[in-house]
Amino acid sequence: MKRGYKIAVIRGDGIGPEIISEGEKVLEAVSELEGFELEWREYPHGAEHYLATGELIGEDTLTELEQCDAIYFGSIGDPRVETGVLEQGILLAMRFYFDQYVNLRPVKLLEGVRTPLAGKGPEDIDFTVVRENTEDFYVGIGGRAKGKGKKREELEIVRELYHIKFGLDIESDADELAYQIGVVTREGCARVMRFAFELAREKGKKKVTSVDKANVLTYGYGFWREIFTEVARGYPEIDTEFNFVDAICMWLVKNPEWYQVVVTPNMFGDIITDLGAMIQGGLGLAPGANINPDGVSMFEPIHGSAPKYKGKGVSNPIATVWAGAMLLETVGEKRASERVLGAIESVLRAGKVRTYDLGGTSKTSEVGDAIVREVKGQD
Repeated sequence: MKRGYKIAVIRGDGIGPEIISEGEKVLEAVSELEGFELEWREYPHGAEHYLATGELIGEDTLTELEQCDAIYFGSIGDPRVETGVLEQGILLAMRFYFDQYVNLRPVKLLEGVRTPLAGKGPEDIDFTVVRENTEDFYVGIGGRAKGKGKKREELEIVRELYHIKFGLDIESDADELAYQIGVVTREGCARVMRFAFELAREKGKKKVTSVDKANVLTYGYGFWREIFTEVARGYPEIDTEFNFVDAICMWLVKNPEWYQVVVTPNMFGDIITDLGAMIQGGLGLAPGANINPDGVSMFEPIHGSAPKYKGKGVSNPIATVWAGAMLLETVGEKRASERVLGAIESVLRAGKVRTYDLGGTSKTSEVGDAIVREVKGQD
C-alpha cells in the first residue's frame, strides 16, 4: 500500500491560484516517481470567499484542517479588502491556531540566478533564517485612545506608564495616542531557539546567530538574549554570536557568507527575510514554511498576491514549488524534496525558461512544465 498524505490547499488571492497549480503539478510528478500519493483537499478562503460570505476562516474549517498532514497556501491580499483584514483573519489565524511557532526561510542563491550583491555567488549566499512566529509585536495587543470612551482605561494606563518612565505627562483629554505591545515568553523563545540549534546540528552547520535590539528595547530583547545564552549551553559544539537587527541588515549585504543559521524574534525576522529574498534573486525565488514540529505546518511563497498580474500567467512559481519541496521534507519525503529542489536548480542553471522577473518571457505554466520534465528526467 502506498504512503499517502492529506494536503489542504488554500489558493488565496491574485496570482495564488496560478502558482499553486504549478506547485501541485510538480509535487504530483515527484510523488509518482517516489511511490507515494497526495490527496488534495481544497478550501476557498480568501478575498472572493470573504466578500461573498463575510467569512474569514472559522472554527469548523480549522478543525478540518487539523486532520491534514500539511497546508499548501498561495497568497493573500486584495485591493477590495482593507489591508490587514485577510492577513489577520486567515493567515495569522492559522499560524496561531496551529501554533506554527517557527517561520523557516532558506536564503540560498541558486546557480543561474543573479544577486544584486557585487562579487557574490551561490557559495556566498546559503543560510537559513529561523523566525519566531507567534509572539513579539504580532500578538495583537494594542490600540488607539483619545479622550473618553471604551479605550479610556487603557489610555490612563498608558499615560501612567509614560509618566513613570519619562517623568512627562500626556496633558489633555483630547490627546490621542496609539500603542502596540510586544510580548515574548520564556518557552516561546526557548523552543524556537532549540529548533534553530537542532537545525544547525542536522545540517552540519557550525554557527547560530541570534538577532535582537537589546541595546534599546532592553526588556523584551534583553530577555531574549538571556534565554539564547541558556539554550546555547546545550549545544557546546555550535558557535554562537549576537547581532543587532540594524547591524545584520548591513552585514547581510556586505558579507552574507558569514551566516549559517539565524534565529530572530518575529518582527525582525519579518524584515530581514525580505532582505534575504532580494539577495537570493527576488521574491519569486523565496519560499517559506510555518512550522509546528508536532502539528500541522503550512507552506507558502513569501511574496504577496500581486493582484495586477492576476490571470496573466506571467508570475514566477518557483518560490511556491520550492515551498512544496519544503512541505515534502517536513512530512518525511526527504528524497522527493531533494529531487524537486534539484529540478529547480537545473532549470535555472540552463536559463532557457525564465519568467519576466528573471529577465525572461516564459509563462508561469512553462516554468512548471520545465521543472516537471527535470524531475522526471532524474530517473
